[in-house]
Formats: sequence, C-alpha cells, structure tokens
Amino acid sequence: MDDIVEVGTGEVKVSVGRGILRSFAIGSCVVVAAYDSMHKVGALAHIMLPGSAPDGYAYRTRYAADGIDELIRQMAVEGSKKPDIEVCLVGGANVLKKDDDTICKENGESTTRLLAERQIRVRAAVLGGTERKGVSLNLYCGTVSYMEGDGPEQVLWEAWN
Repeated sequence: MDDIVEVGTGEVKVSVGRGILRSFAIGSCVVVAAYDSMHKVGALAHIMLPGSAPDGYAYRTRYAADGIDELIRQMAVEGSKKPDIEVCLVGGANVLKKDDDTICKENGESTTRLLAERQIRVRAAVLGGTERKGVSLNLYCGTVSYMEGDGPEQVLWEAWN
C-alpha cells in the first residue's frame, strides 16, 4: 500500500524517496508541488493567500511567501538545494464564479512571482478556470498529476531521471 500524505490548506509537507503527497478541494488556493529528482525529495505547499503573513500571524504558511520559504527550508533539511528543485502549480480557480473575486488570480500571480524571485523553476501549471482541482506528487516516479472538477487524473509533469 502506498504511503499517502494529505496536505491541507496552509500546510507544507515533505517526503523523501517514496510515497504520495496530495491535496484536494483546491479552489482559489494554489498548491506548489516541488520535486528534487537528484535527492528524491518532494513537497507540497497549499497556499491560501498572496504575499507575506502579517507580523505575529500564527498560520504563516497560509501565505505565498511564507509557504514557499518553508517548502524550500524543509526540502533543504532533506538535502535539496534550490537549483535542484522544480515545481508545478495547481489551483487559482474562481470556483464561486464571481466577477469581483480576484483572490484566485492574485494567488497565482503572487506565487509565480515569488518563485521567480527565489530562482525556483516552474515546469508546468494548471491555474485559473472555475472548477476545483486536486493534485498529487508521486515520489516513486517523480510524477505530478492533477484532477479538475470530477474529471479523471491527468499527468501534468514527469521528472526524467
């Protein structure tokens, strides 16, 4: 049986060598699925809000900058270096279908900008739309897959070792 680790809203989790990291019911949030094929280290950060957390805020990893920095930190503890980390992005949907709902777009833009500033390569992304999404990172084979709405799981990116 696979070792499956669920990653909830605002959480960052890392795994080494084996298992599956996954996150479901992704609406306006953006999930960063990170993989280091050299060290077989994977991580998911389920980002809820753009930018950085306010001073003193207890749940810092809900914010893009803090979630990304924690993802990099946890992967470094397991031997990863920033040049070896590749990421995929999933989410950023306007699931409420409101014209004035901009958080979904802001989450995607903030996450993409912050990753570029940290020189982390985005290999693939499924952002936007109006359907909820799900994502899984299979560390056995270095594959990131996603689901949209009630649709089937589709491969988004594969690390070629």
